[in-house]
Amino acid sequence: MNTIVQKSMVPVEDIINAARRLKGIVQHTPFMPSLNLSEQYQANIHLKREDLQVVRSYKIRGAYNKIASLPRKAMANGVVCASAGNHAQGVAYACQRLGIRGYIYMPNPTPKQKVKQVKMFGKDSVEIILVGDTFDDACAEALKFSEQQKAPFIPPFDDKKVVEGQGTVGYEILLDSHEPIDYLFLPIGGGGLSAGVGSYFKQISPATKIIGIEPQGAPAMKTSLEQGELVTLPAINKFVDGAAVQRVGELTYTICREVLDEVALVPEGQVCDTILKLYNEEAIVVEPAGALSVGVLEQYREEIKGKNVVCIVSGGNNDITRMEEIKEQALLFRGLKHYFIIQFPQRAGALKEFVADVMGPNDDITHFEYTKKTSREKGPALVGIELQFPEDFDPLLKRMQERGIAYELLNDKFEFFNFLI
Repeated sequence: MNTIVQKSMVPVEDIINAARRLKGIVQHTPFMPSLNLSEQYQANIHLKREDLQVVRSYKIRGAYNKIASLPRKAMANGVVCASAGNHAQGVAYACQRLGIRGYIYMPNPTPKQKVKQVKMFGKDSVEIILVGDTFDDACAEALKFSEQQKAPFIPPFDDKKVVEGQGTVGYEILLDSHEPIDYLFLPIGGGGLSAGVGSYFKQISPATKIIGIEPQGAPAMKTSLEQGELVTLPAINKFVDGAAVQRVGELTYTICREVLDEVALVPEGQVCDTILKLYNEEAIVVEPAGALSVGVLEQYREEIKGKNVVCIVSGGNNDITRMEEIKEQALLFRGLKHYFIIQFPQRAGALKEFVADVMGPNDDITHFEYTKKTSREKGPALVGIELQFPEDFDPLLKRMQERGIAYELLNDKFEFFNFLI
């Protein structure tokens, strides 16, 4: 990907105008040094804290800039959007501030906490319509409503005014930074943030290496850039919900292929591990997408040593009810949690022998399900074992093999974990 300024980039003056439009509406979020991460990676690392934004994500920037740019006459019948997350909150808040009627379409399974947040930010200015089982269902109804009622549809990322608004994150970073930035890490969902910030940096700070990050289970931008055309992924892992899309935008793809130097992928388990580390070590609460830019640093440890690095923490709307799943996936990623189907002899004392002869001194059984089967020599048990150190895993397997214990490791069976967690 070249670094020559191309005409498809958003002009600098348009992003600056968006920043003026957003003044007094959005927070000029902190540009904070991270002493802990800087020491860990031997680099000068700053965090752009969009998790501290007024709606706890950068999405308000694009939503407000788009709506505020529309003629009042065009919004006589209100505006409409479809979203189950941060975009809905941004549109709701923009409608409340501008005194515009907003219609927010969300799928029926949307958690009540998210619906409540949208209502809180939109107050009496918004109407929430729960419809369908998926985002696509809700979006189809939103587009139908938009056409019937002549109410402008506010897209989440694939729109020039939305991209300009997201680009103001880059404008603020370069205002606040007192030294040249060598590396900029930012998350990619539909591509609005990376297209806007990337456009600004490539024109004002062209020496900065811009690296976009996607979740490993949803590499829509990386796949499109590698194939040289816009690609729709047949299926994705939706865990990193703020950045997991099957298809990025046409506009954002066109811009990103010019402004991004690389796209890296972060496993979902590492995202979870990063969420816990940021909470425990930095007292920062991030959503999965907000952890991508920090989670990727390990892949660039040698490259960023001694460099000035910026990570955009894109949002902090993390549902506390997900924390058990996040902890579980983090343990699996670190090699500290393992699930087995173990065939136990159906006799008294079999489990006791397993604990005494197979389990290590620091191993802990955290999950056990077993039902006795009559007229069988052996019965299957679902066993979850937590280790103190990853290197304890191979000795555990060796002891099971030496004692002739039949087992099946389940860690890679994702359908099983959707059932269990």
